[in-house]
Amino acid sequence: MATSGVYRYPHMDQVVFGKPSAEAMAEETARIGANKVFIVASGTLNRTTDVVRNVAGKLGNRHAGTWDRIAAHTPRTDCVAAANAAREAGADLIATVGGGSVTDAGKMIQLCLANDVTRPEQLDDYKRVTNADPPTRKPVKAPTVRQVAVPTTLSAGEFNAGAGCTDTATKKKESYFHPLHVPRVVILDSAATVHTPLWLFLSSGIRAVDHAAEDICSPRCNAYSEAADIHALKLLSRGLRGVKANESDMAARLDCLMGMWLSVVGSQAGVDKGASHAIGHILGGTAGVPHGYTSCVMLPYVMRWNKSVNAERQALVSEALGRPGVDAGDALHELISGLGLPRTLKDVGVEPGQFDLLAENTMHDRWTYTNPRKINGPGDIKAILEMAA
Repeated sequence: MATSGVYRYPHMDQVVFGKPSAEAMAEETARIGANKVFIVASGTLNRTTDVVRNVAGKLGNRHAGTWDRIAAHTPRTDCVAAANAAREAGADLIATVGGGSVTDAGKMIQLCLANDVTRPEQLDDYKRVTNADPPTRKPVKAPTVRQVAVPTTLSAGEFNAGAGCTDTATKKKESYFHPLHVPRVVILDSAATVHTPLWLFLSSGIRAVDHAAEDICSPRCNAYSEAADIHALKLLSRGLRGVKANESDMAARLDCLMGMWLSVVGSQAGVDKGASHAIGHILGGTAGVPHGYTSCVMLPYVMRWNKSVNAERQALVSEALGRPGVDAGDALHELISGLGLPRTLKDVGVEPGQFDLLAENTMHDRWTYTNPRKINGPGDIKAILEMAA
């Protein structure tokens, strides 16, 4: 465990929980003083439920427009189109209502507005470039139009300043960052999550489990993040099982949301992730695997691959999941299987013929170089993929 480090508080005003999202959004918009709120929402949520309409209705004449065309994995073409629409509307606040792809789109819209990006190819100037050295990027101007987020899944992107955005030409998911890209306010509303397909809600919950588990096992874990991560795993394992048993269990859904929030304390404390996150990014951008599923099919195997260097840390993961003494990989498999989620790459349509490309692309992800067990090249990534086949 790290004995020195820095905890940087994110540039957030507050987190609102246990209050209806429409009411909370109206209150926060008024507090911030925004007059032209541009809503970016999940298309399905907007078309088939009243969640987005309620938010817009409560905003009244502060509502400047709604955009609901953001595809999975946040394609850069969609983000730039949404940013152009927000610019045309004169937006002074971006309100996102949806899952991780929508949240990341809100961050990318902030970037586009602040840096005069009007065409997808211009984003090449701002993406983070990663290799064996520390990641670098060209200067990104600070956003003046900020974001308020209502998450409907559990991937937890609302609590960090990084955004994943897929280059539709290369099919690579790339990283973008500015400290002010983190939403000013996050609104955690159990009722806003009930329309999320069960598989998506549960699998994104495993994504949050992945955040906490890889934090605990990181050499840079510290006492502050460890405490949050352990409680995150307790809340998530209890809450996810509760929602699986009864989709209408609002207390279980709130457990999941609170566990998701706790799962990102490590990221805020500068704790690095590992190979599960790195490979997961590439499985999403290159192979089209849904965001949460990437953690379902990678985290247990990455744990097993890393066990030779951090078995003591992995024991904390097992204990937090309620399975003391059980191998962490096995404890995770039990949780994932019990939720009815996929457990292998074959289950999510990834075949061995894709492994070489996936391994090569993973070497461009920054978390590859912070995995607890050193990854020496594509061969090591391929070995993990073969374990998960």
